Amino acid sequence: MMEAYATADPVEEAILRLVEARGHGKTICPSEAARALGGPHPDGWGPLMQPVRKAAVRLAHRGQLVILRKGRSVDPDSFKGVYRLALPPDEDAGLSSVSGAGDDI
Repeated sequence: MMEAYATADPVEEAILRLVEARGHGKTICPSEAARALGGPHPDGWGPLMQPVRKAAVRLAHRGQLVILRKGRSVDPDSFKGVYRLALPPDEDAGLSSVSGAGDDI
């Protein structure tokens, strides 16, 4: 199934791999993608947070990802603050069913 999400960007690949593994209706924290690429120490993953955000915006523009704030889909060009990432919802399910650890942030 990941073949549909093939990309040459390792940051995009990490994000897509993680949201696909989490599954529809669930979210990931962007720091999970940064940690997958940079390792567990903040000096490794911290600098990757901005590239993860930029990759998430590109993926959202292509319809491969949804960016969420407080459980609701946001405009990828204007969102601010804490956010989570998810696969686009199934046609049968709405974003209200999207959940993940830390959604109370």
